[in-house]
Amino acid sequence: MDRREHIRLLLAGSFGAGLLMTTGCTAEDRELSEEIIRQAGGGYGRNAEEMAHDERLHAETFFTEEEFRMVAVLADIIIPADEVSGSATDAGVPDFIEFMMKDFPVFQVPTRGGLMWLNNQCRSRFGKAFLECSEEQKIEMIDRIAWPDDAAPEMEYGVRFFNRMRNLTATGFFTSEMGVRDIGYMGNRPNFWDGVPEEVLKKHGLSYDQKTLDECIKAEDRNRIAEWDDDANLI
Repeated sequence: MDRREHIRLLLAGSFGAGLLMTTGCTAEDRELSEEIIRQAGGGYGRNAEEMAHDERLHAETFFTEEEFRMVAVLADIIIPADEVSGSATDAGVPDFIEFMMKDFPVFQVPTRGGLMWLNNQCRSRFGKAFLECSEEQKIEMIDRIAWPDDAAPEMEYGVRFFNRMRNLTATGFFTSEMGVRDIGYMGNRPNFWDGVPEEVLKKHGLSYDQKTLDECIKAEDRNRIAEWDDDANLI
């Protein structure tokens, strides 16, 4: 599938709130972010129970080796490498999907069942499992389930499976650093206010007092983390 041509289909899926997560930033932004994280204890706002939960899931394995390889192939069919960025596997999407299987166990049975269904369909049509098929055969099979409006009724189970894989792949890719750069998402970057332009102030016979200039319009303090004294005064 061509990423540019089919981006609307990918975005139509239920990506979840994680799509708004941002990573790509300047070196200065990254350094400041790391300092904030260090001051917060490195937990990204998660408590100890949440971090222990993630560590436990990372230590577990759901997919078999064959299933994981199938997931990787499917992910790269959905989002292949192009002139802008790498493929879904380059962005670590198979690992993301593996994690999601454990974090949302409701995905496990339909996803594993879908992979088995795909293998059975390929054996029936081509006499071999999905991974053993040629690239042309893989795409031929996927084309039968990638377009819900055009799929035959007997492909309904495969359509639902592929819709889920497409949504998971898109979610994993577009919440990765590579995916965020791919769509040019800037994230929650601060806006800098340099005050009312000097020519506008002059036009109206106004000017800033020194206190305002020192506290509100000080370019060298733009990335300084605010500190406050006991009386809620800015230090």
